[in-house]
Amino acid sequence: MTMVTKTRFAPSPTGIMHIGNLRSALYEYLIARSEGGKFLLRIEDTDRERYVEGAVEAIYRTLDICGLHHDEGPDIGGPNGPYVQSERLHLYGEYADKLVESGHAYPCFCSVERLADMREDEETEFIGYDRHCRDLDPAVAARRVASGEPHVIRQKMPLEGETSFTDEVYGTITVMNKELEDQILVKSDRYPTYNFANVVDDHLMEITHVVRGSEYLSSTPKYCILYDAFGWDIPTFVHLPLIVGEDGKKLSKRHGSTSFDELLADGYLPEAIINMIAFLGWAPGEETREIFSLEELEAIFSAKGINKAPAVFAYDKLNWMNEQYIRRLPFDRWRAMVKDITDSMFGERQYNVDMLARVLQERVTKLGDIPEMIRFLTERLPYSAELFFNKRAKLDADVASVILKELRPALEALPVWDEETLSATLGRVCDEARRKKGQVMGALRVALAAQQVTPGGATETAMILGRQEALLRLAAAIDFLNGRRP
Repeated sequence: MTMVTKTRFAPSPTGIMHIGNLRSALYEYLIARSEGGKFLLRIEDTDRERYVEGAVEAIYRTLDICGLHHDEGPDIGGPNGPYVQSERLHLYGEYADKLVESGHAYPCFCSVERLADMREDEETEFIGYDRHCRDLDPAVAARRVASGEPHVIRQKMPLEGETSFTDEVYGTITVMNKELEDQILVKSDRYPTYNFANVVDDHLMEITHVVRGSEYLSSTPKYCILYDAFGWDIPTFVHLPLIVGEDGKKLSKRHGSTSFDELLADGYLPEAIINMIAFLGWAPGEETREIFSLEELEAIFSAKGINKAPAVFAYDKLNWMNEQYIRRLPFDRWRAMVKDITDSMFGERQYNVDMLARVLQERVTKLGDIPEMIRFLTERLPYSAELFFNKRAKLDADVASVILKELRPALEALPVWDEETLSATLGRVCDEARRKKGQVMGALRVALAAQQVTPGGATETAMILGRQEALLRLAAAIDFLNGRRP
């Protein structure tokens, strides 16, 4: 019988979802989907000291926004639940006892003070634990456990030979067993360690592919020895390359926004973020394009495309991708996004949201740029004579004053304020005054915006502002150029 591919995303609820966590989730999801398998969600909440209120909800929200829908998990159940580690504590105790019974683990009664003294002893040859309790008589150890004496359960590592495993990305890796510490499996508070709980849960949940960051490579031999001790099949390991900033250092807050929520707040679209993250360590073979929907990634993704080299998180690349997604958005969806931002900026004033959205869609890099881009529309900026100077259009403050006076009666007389009528009227004024269109439009643009560069031209700006506000600004500009203040 062919085994169904199963992957799992197993975050700890210790804070916000960082880029590295989200990439792990994405790759785990894509490996499962590309092979017709299942994607599981497991909450690893055994580190109670680092638990952050609201973090679990943030995990659900992020996965949902990104479209990474799981087939089994705490919220929807499944055949191998529960899917929250704090609800599985009895299982870890049972499996730890099995290892003790089979001689692959042992109770350790060493106090915190003894362990601290051992580490401070410069003459000791042990980097970690010195295996002080490893050879205690099992019967004596069992009686001490039964009496309630505080203890942990440690894995009994082989002292000779070597352990090898083959990773899908990094190839075959071998370590000498004598270099492996007798790691703790169950702590004195009866909570499992991360490594132990992972192995037990991954086996019981039938996980076939363990996907995680390359920082876990050094721990993997310990996992393999645990699998062998239980007599379980070892899963396929896929370790992901480090994510770095453009300075080559591990991605951190100094590089900018590094969490999903922060990137959303900056105005990046979820689809663009996912597309960018997909390329942090993976490439689609011979394919040269870089814009892929999640559905397209599901069809072409393969772990064979993951490479070892550190992956560079470049904001310029994310900006470019976000632009591509904004340009392709259905207009109704884009208009709603713009309106959510701009309604509060315009307040009670009427404005043409359709025209504004149309102008912005071809020019915006991310949603967070919109407030500053349209500030000239929502508040009246001060004029200066220099604003009206344009050498190429042969425009200056004096020429602009004449042009605006020519335009004013024509615009005030318009029967309707729409794009077609405005364009026709402006064209007629240019013809009658025998002026070049660029000169007229340049003067009007500055009059309406009080800045030389705007997302749209003079006609679009007049449309967005509406008749009343546009005519008020035109009058204010004429007053300024006449040497008076409005």
